[in-house]
Parts: sequence; structure tokens; C-alpha cells
Amino acid sequence: MHYARDMWPRHHFAVRAGANAEHPPAAVAWPESVDEVAALVTWARNEGVTLVPFGAGSGVCAGVFPEAGAVVVDMKRMARIRRVDRDAPAVEVEAGALGVALEAALEREGYTLGHFPSSILCSTAGGWVATRSAGQCSSAYGKIEDMTAAVECVDGRGRALSLRRRTSAPDLVPLVVGSEGTLAIVTAVTFRLHPAPAARGFGSFTFRSTEAGLDAMREMLQKGLRPAVARLYDPFDAMLARTHKAPRAAHPPPPVAPRENARRGNDPRSFDPAAAALRQILAHPRALNDAIHSRAAGWALGGALLVVVFEGTEEAEREGVAGARRVAEAARGRWDGEAPARAWFDRRYAVSFRQSGVFARGAFVDTMEVAAPWSRLRDVESAVRRAAGRRVFVMAHFSHAYPDGCCIYFSFIGVGDRRRARTEGWEAASAATYDAAWRDALDAALDAGATISHHHGVGRSKAPWLRGELGEGVDVLRAVQRAFDPGHILNPGALVDRKSPPAARDPRPTPTDGIDRVSLLAAAAGARRVADVETELRANGLSLGLSAVPDDTIAAWIARGTPGARDAWADPADHVIAGFDATLANGRKVRLAPAPRRSAGPDLTALFLGAGDRFGRIDRAFLRVHPIGVPRPASPPFAWDRDAPPSPDERALIDELAREMGAG
Repeated sequence: MHYARDMWPRHHFAVRAGANAEHPPAAVAWPESVDEVAALVTWARNEGVTLVPFGAGSGVCAGVFPEAGAVVVDMKRMARIRRVDRDAPAVEVEAGALGVALEAALEREGYTLGHFPSSILCSTAGGWVATRSAGQCSSAYGKIEDMTAAVECVDGRGRALSLRRRTSAPDLVPLVVGSEGTLAIVTAVTFRLHPAPAARGFGSFTFRSTEAGLDAMREMLQKGLRPAVARLYDPFDAMLARTHKAPRAAHPPPPVAPRENARRGNDPRSFDPAAAALRQILAHPRALNDAIHSRAAGWALGGALLVVVFEGTEEAEREGVAGARRVAEAARGRWDGEAPARAWFDRRYAVSFRQSGVFARGAFVDTMEVAAPWSRLRDVESAVRRAAGRRVFVMAHFSHAYPDGCCIYFSFIGVGDRRRARTEGWEAASAATYDAAWRDALDAALDAGATISHHHGVGRSKAPWLRGELGEGVDVLRAVQRAFDPGHILNPGALVDRKSPPAARDPRPTPTDGIDRVSLLAAAAGARRVADVETELRANGLSLGLSAVPDDTIAAWIARGTPGARDAWADPADHVIAGFDATLANGRKVRLAPAPRRSAGPDLTALFLGAGDRFGRIDRAFLRVHPIGVPRPASPPFAWDRDAPPSPDERALIDELAREMGAG
């Protein structure tokens, strides 16, 4: 049944085998107003019924997987654009609005949200917020958390809440963004808008190695360029991009009797010669990876490919492409003209529809998107390739670039072990290989210094690794969930499994104090004075970029909302705090390793930034620093009250949150 699962590829094994969904929902609700959502939640809490919010079902991390007896809440009847505020500019839109329809409506008004995930044809505004989604143009417009100015939602008590972004008082919006329906059901969102681009500029470059391409992409972002799109393909992915191809089956074979074949241990697509050839190749992943990803193969395949797309005025896009070309050619990149970038742009949504053919031929495919600071990026890529490459063929490209780091988007293609299939069946063997590859890849990513998710979320598939990402922050997240949803009725099992103890894995250590010049990050103890940190940075040609240096410690400055720091809306691709170590008011420690952006649950920085000492205090912060003399880019103005006082409902929720966290 459609509502019993999302597009997590792990589910496809059961679909291929003809198995029914494990837990079809007891009912599906279609609310049409926030009042109906509030009434539904109130009823569910009184009856002890769990609710699973549902947008369009395009998630890939098992965010939708109802327990027995659950009611799925389909939000698609709440899809209205309530208003477009031209003075801000901003749009208030209901959670069930499909992305492609929303963007088309905004374009008619002369605006863009700037959010273009590859799933835009089959994802909703509420789903974007729930998972901390990223669009393909995030290097200019930021991720969804950088666009969200306010959220209307219904918490687990049935209260309709209006939450606003703010600077110098507790801000609850970053907790709801990324909460995957476990704190509240999002009913409407206010997004910041940009003028629709008048022009686009395209550029493409070839590099002898992936390393050279990464250096060029980093230089572009750190020198103030903000391409809407910057994507670097490893040589094999680049070869596919140049030939306009991707691993897929153009014409999946007709259905067969999957259950009987799976029971006998045979591949259900074994009669198809092309499928058999694909599986034979994928049966030896280590040798395949070694051969295709060697340096010699990289040269033979034509090298790495970087495509950039700039948006805005005709002058801005011309200057952007020219600036990117200067940086790329200084890094010994070869200008390849506009064609490869334009070709990517024309096919930019196609990837969301290419999985089914691979599964139809008896193999499997999935993607894993992690992110890390620039200084850790190559280590992360190498570690994941080694770990997963023993079981599956691994491809990678780098996208969603920011001044301090980048996302690595891995693609895994594999098959089940035939010896195991003879005794357990083909689908069981495929699932075992799939699970082992994911386990090895996520362990390697964490150990190398990456976040477990840049934009797909956590769901249930990555939940066992969340403690490796957040440490005791998982227990903080449990407290946040209790404050919003004391009855535990909202999407139980997503993010954090409430029925079982947390995984024993300890979080990876954060980097030591000092300046990471490659990533333009500085680790500063909370007890240090801001002025002393600024003096040290200036001696190294860097700065915090403050309009005025406060007479504060780092911890006190963050608690007051980082006064003097540049407005967060001025450059959506940038931020002030990339990670932190903190002590909660109850004495427990929380650690968030630095990352350029993440999608691993709610943003716990909200408990410290502008929140005073209500929930705890920063012990060490990883701060974005800026080369002196390099101009910083500026987005169009956004007229939004940065310091609106919390509403009575927000104050009540803040108090409940403090009690649950032991802060009194």
C-alpha cells in the first residue's frame, strides 16, 4: 500500500519479491485546515493512536513506516498559497503544496524560492522542512533551513503553534526543521523569496584529478563566488555525464513470478541477458572499484568534470562565470564551454526516476549524501570508497558547496551474494549485501569526520548512527521530543527509536583547537574573549567579520545571539557556527562536530544561540572565519523582524523544554 512506506530502496526488495507492506496504516486522514489537524492530534492523544505525517512519499530514509494501528496524515489537501508578501519578500504556503507547483506559482509572481531538489516533482513544502532538505541551487540560496522564516505546526498536545525565526531570544524553528514529524505536524511555512533570475550563466571545466577540481571549487566559494550550482564529478561519473548516460535500464523486463524464484534462490530477472551481464560485473565489486577508480583509469576516462551555473542579472551571471573560469584555469582546469553544464541543467530531475530499472534487473542502487569540512573531505571520500567498495560499486560526485565544506553524494550499485541466495533466497541475499554496505559506509563516514546526512534526513534507516553523530545530543533530542509530544504519538521510531536503548557507539572526536585554514574554521574555547580570538585571527590574515567586537566571552557572545555578526539572511550559503561542544544546565555534555550543513535531526545550536544560559553554555565553538580583504557576497534584502518577542505559546513551550532538559 502506498501509505505504508516511502521510497527507501531497502523497501524495494520486498516490493520486488511481491511481499505486502508489513504494517498498512489503520486509516488515512486528509485534513484541510490547521484546526482539523489540531482536532485529529487531540483525538489521537486521547485514544493513544500514533500519527504519521505524509507529504508525497518521496523520502528515501524510511521516514514513513507506520506501526501497527497508526493513522497516516496526508497533508496534500492543505496545499494553498496563503499569501505572497512583496514587501519582504516572502510566501506563506501550506505544507502539502507540491514543489513544482509552488515554484511555478512563484515564477508567475516574479520570484523564486531557490529550492530545487531532484524530487521537486514529487515532494512537498512540509516534507522539505521536516527533513532539512537541500535543493540543487543551495550554494547560492542555502538549504531549506536558510529559507524558513516561520513555521505553523501542531504539536503532540494538539496545540496550533506559530513559531518565528529570531536572533536574540530562543528560536524554536530550527528544532522543528529536521524533526521529521516527531515533534509536530507542519501545516504551513513562511519562506524567504528571491527575485526570479533574469539570466543564467553556464560553465564547465575538466581537471586531471578530482583533487584539483575540489581545490578549484573550494577557491570559488571562499573567494566570494556563489554559483547556484557547483557539481564536481569523479572521472567515472564525469564520463557518464559527458555521454549523457546514467546506470539504468531503459526498458525493464516484464514481470515474472518473483516469490517462487526468490524461494528457490534464483535471481527473478535471470532470463534477461543484459540483466545477467550487469549482475556478473557487480558480483566482483572490489576488483571493479580498483580498476575504474585508479589514477590511470581516471586519465583514460577523461578526468574530473566541474559544472557551474550562475543565476541573477545578466551582469552578475557573466561576472560569475568569468570569475569561476579564472579560478579553474589557475588550478590548471580546462575550459569546456557551456555545453556540459547546460546538458546537466536539462536533465537535472531525471535521477529521481532511474532506480526502478536497476532493481528490475535483479541488482540494487542507492545514494548516500554526507558532508564535511573541506579539510576532511578527501579523507571521507577515500574512507567510504574503501569500506563500501568491498561489497558494492561506488561512484561519487561533490555538490552543495559552501565556504567551509561540501557534500559528497555517493551512489552504490550492487547485487546479492549468490552463495547466500542459494540458501536464503535472492531478496534476502540482496538485502544482506545492501545492509552491510550501508553499515560499513556510515561507520567510515563518521570515523573520517562527516555528518551522516546532508539533506535526505535520518528516518529509520540512519537512526542507529545518530548517536555517533550527536553523542549525548540524542538524549537531548529525546527531551525535546517529550516537550513537544509528551504522549509519543508523532511518527514514533523516526530519528530516535523510543522502544529500545540508544546505540552504544560513542561520537567521533571533534578536531582540536586552532585554525583550519583550508575550511576557514576556527575552534575557540567558550571562556576566551571575542577580542582575543579576533586579534589572533588578524595576525593570520583572517577575521570573524564582525561589525563591532563585543566585550564578551565566546560563550556569552553566542548566548546573546552573536551581536555584530553579519545578518544570517545576507548570505544563505554561509553561517556563523559550524559546530560546538557544550555543557547543558543539568551538567551533561553535548558535542556537534563541525559540518558545513547537516540533515541529522533538529539543529541543536538553537538551544544556545540567542537563548542566554537557559539550556546550557558553549564550551567550545567552531566559528566561520573570513580572509581579510576578500569581499563577501550579499543577497537581496529581506525585510523580516529579527527580534520579534516570543509569543505566549512559544514561551510556554520554551519553559516545557527547559523542564524536560533539567534546566528548571
